[in-house]
Amino acid sequence: MGEPQVEVRRSMRRRRTVTAYREGDRVIVLLPARMSRADEEHWVAEMLGRLRRSETRRRSPARASDTALLARCRELMRRHLPECPEPASIRWVPSMRTRWASCTPSEQTIRIGERLREVPSWVLDYVLVHELAHLLVPGHGPEFWALVHRYPRAERAVGYLEGLAAAAGWDISGDDELPEPGP
Repeated sequence: MGEPQVEVRRSMRRRRTVTAYREGDRVIVLLPARMSRADEEHWVAEMLGRLRRSETRRRSPARASDTALLARCRELMRRHLPECPEPASIRWVPSMRTRWASCTPSEQTIRIGERLREVPSWVLDYVLVHELAHLLVPGHGPEFWALVHRYPRAERAVGYLEGLAAAAGWDISGDDELPEPGP
């Protein structure tokens, strides 16, 4: 993967700070207007490195392979679903049109869509816990959601996935949403 397209935005109001963030396929770097071109070059390179390191830290090592995905499942099962049977198989698959992942409880198989390779680790963990819970409870009833809510970032992860889908214009959601909070 090559270097991203960089857009430098200078501001008269900005005095000392330099900031960078992604906007689609570009990286936006915000600089003070008075900064020299040499300082601009230095800070653009520095901020690209920081952004890359930050994004790499947030990604799950489970994105590397199906074997790494199974290892992550085992850790999540140990922490949150110790009664869960190990899946017969778990694998990365080309992105599905209307789902992030799927589980076939009768075969004890789990498939994770490729779109999730780049999400933060805590979001992928939520999806894995969600699919693992289906090995115990096939539907999306209260018993299922009680299992999923053992993962402490479940609601936050759902919000992240909803935002990701909306921003990208994907029609992903439906029956995998969290239920309304109960009494």
